[in-house]
Amino acid sequence: MNNLRKSLIVALLHILIILSLAGKLVYDRTSRPRIWVRTGSIDPDMPIRGRYFTLNIQVYVPEPGKKSGTNEDIPSAWQGVELAAENGKLVAHPTDKNTGLTISGRGSWSTRDGSSYMLMPGLPFFIPEHAVMPQLKSGDELWAEVTIPRKGPLRPIQLAIKRGATWIPLTYR
Repeated sequence: MNNLRKSLIVALLHILIILSLAGKLVYDRTSRPRIWVRTGSIDPDMPIRGRYFTLNIQVYVPEPGKKSGTNEDIPSAWQGVELAAENGKLVAHPTDKNTGLTISGRGSWSTRDGSSYMLMPGLPFFIPEHAVMPQLKSGDELWAEVTIPRKGPLRPIQLAIKRGATWIPLTYR
């Protein structure tokens, strides 16, 4: 086999790997639940081209103060949670599996029943290097539309700002 033929086979394998990943992401987006979640964000500095936000995602627990189905109090953090969309909210359920997702103490969001927590780790959302991010005004909320995959972290789709009852989708073109 000559070098050109070997190079073409390696290039074809790389293309097939990328296409299989893209196919999985498209399949998940069409078949898995999508939900809008309230977020808070920080704008970290990474040595990669472009910019990104780390979105701190708000999650709810099924029964504030208790682990689901037990009388045991919820600790300040759960190691291992599975996510689900229930009644228009992102809900975290404890699991013994190592999912790589945890919830941590109460986030900066306040709810009347105290059921709001923060999902860890944060969710990276990449934007173009020269995109202009509108400044949040007092009372504005940052929301993200996400896909909930079977395994792993949420997959962000888009961002929007909620001002009162008005939603302003953010585009970065």
